[in-house]
Amino acid sequence: MTAVTLKDRRDARKQDRRETILAVAARSFLEKGYAATSMSAIAATLGGSKGTLWSYFPSKEALFEAVLDHQTVAYRRDLEHALDLAGDLRETLTRFCRNFLEKVTSPDALALHRLVQAEHQRFPEVGRIFYERAPRATQRLLSAYLERCIANGWLRPGDSLRMARRLVGLCISGCHQRLMWGVGPASLPEAIEEDVADAVEIFIRAYAA
Repeated sequence: MTAVTLKDRRDARKQDRRETILAVAARSFLEKGYAATSMSAIAATLGGSKGTLWSYFPSKEALFEAVLDHQTVAYRRDLEHALDLAGDLRETLTRFCRNFLEKVTSPDALALHRLVQAEHQRFPEVGRIFYERAPRATQRLLSAYLERCIANGWLRPGDSLRMARRLVGLCISGCHQRLMWGVGPASLPEAIEEDVADAVEIFIRAYAA
């Protein structure tokens, strides 16, 4: 067996172990909260030593950051794919907003949002990490698309980041806000479609060239 093959196997095992750690940590953060989650408890659940866990992640903050990175990779990729510069503006924004709302109204996304709201004052790093990985990343992604739309003459000249914030704000002002307070709609898919249609219509009326 070659040294390269051995190294590949070791790397694969290490990556598998990392994935397992992130899955266990994510569930612990969502179920117990940031404060009540400890590195020792995660290590015990994994069945290994705390030293092994620390060799992957030097602190609980680093672990929380890695969990968010891991969980938002697919989220950002899917949103980016929804923004097709070759497509119709209204159709593209509708697809983006629908994709976004479907993701942020999922049970895990809502649980994470509630966790951050509950603990960011005691643990400012929780709010910072979440903001950078989710709201800010979404706004920047959308802003880059809107900037290209402005250059193409589809939208009036303006601050594309501010436009992105407005559209995201419109999206989460309906069923997402209700779900955060535990008073969700009878039919979430219908509520999402209504919120998306309203958000896109208001946005286009405000900014279309």
